[in-house]
Amino acid sequence: MFCDLAETESFTKAAQINEVTQSAVSQQISSLERTFKSLLIERSKKKFRLTREGQVLYDYSKQIIQTYDALQNKLQEIKDIISGTIRVTTIYSIGLHDLPPYIKRFLKTYPTVNVHVEYRRANQVYDDVLSNVVDLGLVAYPTKDPKLEIVPLRKDPLVLICHPSHPFAKLKTLKLKAITDEKFIGFEPDIPTRKALDKILKEHGIHVETVMEFDNIETVKRAVEINAGVSIVPQATVIQETAKQTLASVPFDDGDLFRPLAVIYKKTKVLSPAMKQFIATLKEDMN
Repeated sequence: MFCDLAETESFTKAAQINEVTQSAVSQQISSLERTFKSLLIERSKKKFRLTREGQVLYDYSKQIIQTYDALQNKLQEIKDIISGTIRVTTIYSIGLHDLPPYIKRFLKTYPTVNVHVEYRRANQVYDDVLSNVVDLGLVAYPTKDPKLEIVPLRKDPLVLICHPSHPFAKLKTLKLKAITDEKFIGFEPDIPTRKALDKILKEHGIHVETVMEFDNIETVKRAVEINAGVSIVPQATVIQETAKQTLASVPFDDGDLFRPLAVIYKKTKVLSPAMKQFIATLKEDMN
């Protein structure tokens, strides 16, 4: 609990991770301070900060926990047991469109594992992983960080989507230049897919008229369905709409247009057999 508090710098998050009240966290910290006869957290300042004794306790506690986790995992591996809980946080588009078949396959093979999934914005996924709120994160366009391990998954082709009555809908493929000056439904500027698309369009010297910006794929699709503009999205996210013909999807025949997906986890994380197998499942191609 103390390590979770030190990493999240939040009594609320530490309580959430350990499924207790904030008061229980405070009581445990006070109990530790009495045990070690040392002040562990500076309470006078607004910003959370460990004392020197608190930092030493954290460093050694982390080693103890990692050794204990490694011991448990080794015993599970010897007994060939795959069980326990995996806490996953994912961006919305992966969670809604890519993840479900993998979860279904994994739970069918390992029914004693509990997979807890939360949907978050990209920056929150990184925060949750780094602060140990979750075990694994699922992101697009993974950002390198010295504290993170990045496991590449597959690459999603990006396609143009438009209303079925739009002239583009009749085409089998499309040149990227064709969308010049089109009314465009985009993601908000801090979304990784938006940053990647901005870079691609700039490299090709293409200007689009951004008429709407949203923070999630579902709202982007709804805006295109009412013919407010065109957009570029991962192909896997529009399978249902193209089948129902509420949207038309056109692949590009030029440009390196795909969205890389990845699993991220903290480098200090000791992966359980269940977590290792879950990552292995995510790396499999779905037929």
